[in-house]
Amino acid sequence: MPKTESNSITLGTRAPDFILPDAGGKLFTPADFKDSPALLVVFISNRCPFVVLIREALAQFARDYAHQGLAVFAINSNDAEAHPEETLERLGAEVNAYGYGFPYLKDASQSVAKAYGAACTPDFFLYDRERKLAYHGQFDDARPGNGKDVTGADLRAAVDAVLKGEPVGAKQVPSIGCNIKWTAGNEPSWSPKAA
Repeated sequence: MPKTESNSITLGTRAPDFILPDAGGKLFTPADFKDSPALLVVFISNRCPFVVLIREALAQFARDYAHQGLAVFAINSNDAEAHPEETLERLGAEVNAYGYGFPYLKDASQSVAKAYGAACTPDFFLYDRERKLAYHGQFDDARPGNGKDVTGADLRAAVDAVLKGEPVGAKQVPSIGCNIKWTAGNEPSWSPKAA
């Protein structure tokens, strides 16, 4: 199974702004959650085995931290023309099927994925209260076929630190997943690292 590792992004980088729709046509922007003490932006897919493995746990993770003020956005930047399972309408079906209690948004132009430097699905970007990047690593060490339990341990530790106003540990294991399915001719100038 081909794998792509998340790009190296400098911690402290500010969260890029965006305005994106969910399947119901509602537009969302990070400013909608400006008072939240932490913001998680995660690039996911409806079809990638790495996302399929964790999607129920990701939904539970967001529920677990909602009462502590963690805001979560999921973004799908995959080419929906070449991959019809990634359409805006299918995003709505995923929300209903897996209990996503957070906005799941479509980045049809792929400009948001490029602005964030997203390379794979899942790709996690955790920002602190000032919307500076505090964590850009894996959910946990579970991978399709490796038999490890999906716990979200790495991301949980990072969110716990950010919510306490503490720094996240410097050792952050990159996320690994499917590469973002770029529209032909829209590939970013950087090349994702093959893992």
